[in-house]
Amino acid sequence: MINKKMSDALNKHLNAELYSSYLYLAMSAYASFKGLKGASNWLYMQAQEEMIHVKKMYEYIDSQGAQVVLQAIDTPPSDFGSPLELFNSVLAHEQKVTGLINDLMTLAVAESDHATQTFLQWFITEQVEEEQSVGEIIDRIKLAGETGAGLFMIDNELGARVLAAPVE
Repeated sequence: MINKKMSDALNKHLNAELYSSYLYLAMSAYASFKGLKGASNWLYMQAQEEMIHVKKMYEYIDSQGAQVVLQAIDTPPSDFGSPLELFNSVLAHEQKVTGLINDLMTLAVAESDHATQTFLQWFITEQVEEEQSVGEIIDRIKLAGETGAGLFMIDNELGARVLAAPVE
């Protein structure tokens, strides 16, 4: 059983994960509109992955005897600039989420909530992978350029992404 302070913080984060999914869906729509079908696919898969995070958070809160409380989700932007700016926005968002998860872990430690600490470790590991993956895309866009054959090649590679089920 988790205390109210931890429950409130986890619910707030669940809603942040819902926003993440919504944001990536908006980014996917933008990329598609700009003719970047591969980037659109990658971002759509990212939106789906965020919903897996929501599900994990939802199930954990519920399993701990706390109530899941959904809140309003902010409207995401609809314009993300160039491909490089788009993926820089993805990285900035992932870094923000990492900070939120770190704050949750700090609270779980302060509350001596060992079960939640164990639960959050999956998210911490996931964020390391998320930031690394996006960083690699940014590096490749910088190397290849944002126009022509280089961008076409990267976009094709991004289009190959499929949603992988998380390993527990």
